[in-house]
Amino acid sequence: MKTLKDVKVGETCAVVKLHGEGAVKRRIMDMGITKGVELYVRKVAPLGDPMELNVRGYELSVRKADAEMIEVQ
Repeated sequence: MKTLKDVKVGETCAVVKLHGEGAVKRRIMDMGITKGVELYVRKVAPLGDPMELNVRGYELSVRKADAEMIEVQ
């Protein structure tokens, strides 16, 4: 299983499934990360946390712990 955390800078991926439950999953979905949406990884901080993404035309920073819950292809 490939997660968003495994995607390199400059790569684009598509969301397959969101793992996690309750408030955490809801928060990820509220940020616009839903099944089928394309994510472009713009930057990753020097220590790997957070990641900066382009989602639906806007920029978003995601923590590494949240990135592990997002399954991509």
